[in-house]
Amino acid sequence: MARKLRVVWTKSQIGYPPDQRATLRSLGLRRLQQVVEKEDSPSIRGMLLKVRHLVEVEELS
Repeated sequence: MARKLRVVWTKSQIGYPPDQRATLRSLGLRRLQQVVEKEDSPSIRGMLLKVRHLVEVEELS
């Protein structure tokens, strides 16, 4: 079974570059404080690394 990541959008995207805003949208985040669960993969990890200052990530077992 693949591991999952719980991603919570915690900080506003106002004042950040358009590519970081697009990354939040790509992760499926539409609203502040929204929570999504994603499969753990290198591409998702790369997106999370790009917006690590805007989100909180928790590994699920």
